[in-house]
Amino acid sequence: MQRRAAALSVLAALLWPVQAALVAWAIGALLTGAAASPVLVALAFAGLGLLRAGLGLLAEAQAQAAAEAVVAAARARIVAAEAARAQDARFGGAGSIAALAGEKLDLLAPYVTRYAPARARVMTVPLVILALAFWHSWAAGLVLLVSGPLIPLFMALIGMAAKEASVRQMAEIGTLNDLLVERLSALVDIRLLGAGGTVMAGFSRQASDLRARTMAVLRVAFLSSTVLELFAAIGVAMVAVYVGFSLLGALSFGAWGGAVSPRAGIFLLLLAPDFYQPLRDLSAAWHDRAAATAVIDEIEAWAADPGPQLPGMGAAAPRLAGPASLALLGCLTPAGVALPDIRIAAGERVALVGASGAGKTSALRLMAGLELPSAGQVIVAGQALTADNADAWRARLGWMPQAPHFLAGSLRQNLTLGRAGDLGAALDTAAVGQVVSAMPQGLATRLGETGGGLSGGEARRITLARAVYGAPDLILADEPTADLDAATARIVTAGLLAEAARGATLIVATHDRQLAARMDRVIELGGAQ
Repeated sequence: MQRRAAALSVLAALLWPVQAALVAWAIGALLTGAAASPVLVALAFAGLGLLRAGLGLLAEAQAQAAAEAVVAAARARIVAAEAARAQDARFGGAGSIAALAGEKLDLLAPYVTRYAPARARVMTVPLVILALAFWHSWAAGLVLLVSGPLIPLFMALIGMAAKEASVRQMAEIGTLNDLLVERLSALVDIRLLGAGGTVMAGFSRQASDLRARTMAVLRVAFLSSTVLELFAAIGVAMVAVYVGFSLLGALSFGAWGGAVSPRAGIFLLLLAPDFYQPLRDLSAAWHDRAAATAVIDEIEAWAADPGPQLPGMGAAAPRLAGPASLALLGCLTPAGVALPDIRIAAGERVALVGASGAGKTSALRLMAGLELPSAGQVIVAGQALTADNADAWRARLGWMPQAPHFLAGSLRQNLTLGRAGDLGAALDTAAVGQVVSAMPQGLATRLGETGGGLSGGEARRITLARAVYGAPDLILADEPTADLDAATARIVTAGLLAEAARGATLIVATHDRQLAARMDRVIELGGAQ
């Protein structure tokens, strides 16, 4: 589609020499007294003009469609990869990736719609016009030949500066987006600490830096346009001076076998501006190229770190058959820490304890099938955990992360996640029914990503209700009582133990020794079992 757009754009541009020849022939005929029909010439010129306009519109439509396809494909690739990513990328935080998938990818569209067709015209149209100029006058052709290559030379020199400026601008956009996401997530703490003024001052500095980088890019863009216009104006003026003096008889050289005829002179005058027009178009789109190149470099940097991917398809699947048991055998954490062999029977209550960094969360992620081990093996329901059965295994689990996180949907959607189950029972188990009833729209209330409007304890109990919804066969809880007051910690503990009493296998990673003491078995990570 991009090639078709470029070909149509070139074809439309090549119709102008035909129109110019028609005008030159008609005016030359009038000057020499030869017969010429103004009406026929006007109709032919208008017909060619309409054809040229139609081809131009078709080329633009094809280029726009190609640009939309390129951006949509790149965006779908990033979204699909991030949806399957098992942990944060080294490329940047959520703000950087959102900026890349959003506003930055949109910068690829001008490259496809403007720069690519302009480049195709530059590679074709000036050569055709140069050949026609040499055919009529070697002097006019020489002027175009000398002035033409100077423009790409200076554009290349300016383009290197433009690319560097665009790269710095793209990096600053990503940094500012990351900063915004971090500050929004900590907005409650910022207000409690009275740090609003300091945060605003930091944003002001970052915004000023981005403004300066953007202006640097614009200065380079204006400089490239100025250089092009200077050389183009000089070239056109030299051709006009040569043709004018030749037609006045002041110059008798420069043409093949005699003086330049009026018809040839007019033809050269009409061709000269269009010799530089593709170069003008390319210069106008040169910044689009620099911006797109910077975005492509960022995409390559993002793609260079695929990171661990979520095993399976991440889609709904029938529950994996077999007992709700599991084992970690010879597994390593992502940091390379060796985990002890862990075997947990169906219906057992187990606590994983140990110092921070000992691998408790990593062990839970391996048990949940959120990652596959780089070494060793995870056995679930009596079989090895693989990408083929990970979805089916996760369908049996209830997951309670340490940091509450919610989707951009209603509370009901966040609790059910499209699954079947008894929502009332889940709310009762988490003792959160009154909290939900007190919310403005009840279960239809929309929450922010961090549960805006909920206290820390309420958000933790909502995640407990989500974990136990649907009567899972196995519940994995990461620091379920961390940072909670004693009363809320007792509620969460009672809810987890109620699920264990129902027959679910319960595994908690915790620093809470009181919670660990309520389990059937305690496994010490980073030390003896």
